[in-house]
Amino acid sequence: MSYAAIMVYVEADATPEDRVRLAATLAGKFNSMLIGLSALTLPPPIAADGMLLDGPTSMDIDLMKAKLADRGKWFKGVAGGDPQRIEWRSSLDLPIEAMARAARSADLVVIGQATATGGAYRALDPGEAVLKMGRPTLVVPDGVSTLRAEHVVIGWKDTREARRAVYDALPLLQAAARVTIVEACKGNEENTALRRLDDLTRYLTWHRINGGPRVILEQRASGAAQLIRVAQEEGADLLVTGAYGHSRLGEWVFGGMTRDLVVTSPICCLMSH
Repeated sequence: MSYAAIMVYVEADATPEDRVRLAATLAGKFNSMLIGLSALTLPPPIAADGMLLDGPTSMDIDLMKAKLADRGKWFKGVAGGDPQRIEWRSSLDLPIEAMARAARSADLVVIGQATATGGAYRALDPGEAVLKMGRPTLVVPDGVSTLRAEHVVIGWKDTREARRAVYDALPLLQAAARVTIVEACKGNEENTALRRLDDLTRYLTWHRINGGPRVILEQRASGAAQLIRVAQEEGADLLVTGAYGHSRLGEWVFGGMTRDLVVTSPICCLMSH
């Protein structure tokens, strides 16, 4: 298995050089097509007394097109490599809608961790992107420009989303020197958790991946904080987890693993929904 095409999101109002370099390195590692994408649009015109006010002018549209074209030149310059293996796409649309459509062309999508300024018309919401794209999504924190993925931590929970994430991460897991599978459980559930992890360990072995199970006890602190701490103790630079096992609204209102990882993780997270 491999990633034949990797897509990376480029904000129209920022220069995420570290993220683009990381995506380009991954594309080189897997001999993938590298696709850069950016999008922006203007708020719809306001209607008052049967009239449309403040609609976009032709100059506004020309300026947006010029900005996106400039981003394309910048992207190709940073990505480097074989021009035949690099593609640029742009759209005058909501970033989330443009990404959700374009993701059909990619095996893996690389996005930033934080929502940039500008609202939904100029910025991509990472949580919404993970939910809507239907592709494994690599969430890259600001300032992270490399992903060696020599040691990967799988944050396991026996859910559809976690199973999907492990399958989607197989190319990276097969290239890793070490994989640690972590499940947090209550004190009276350790044996049951170990049986689940043993099943997953055997599955990985069938894919020529050596995984080691590790059960940790749930704590009152954020589950994401526990998982991040384990990954840092293990020296891993990639977390693999399912995303939004509960409703996204519930996660963002009441707190949840996906939200906390998207917002706070200092290391890259590969998530699938």
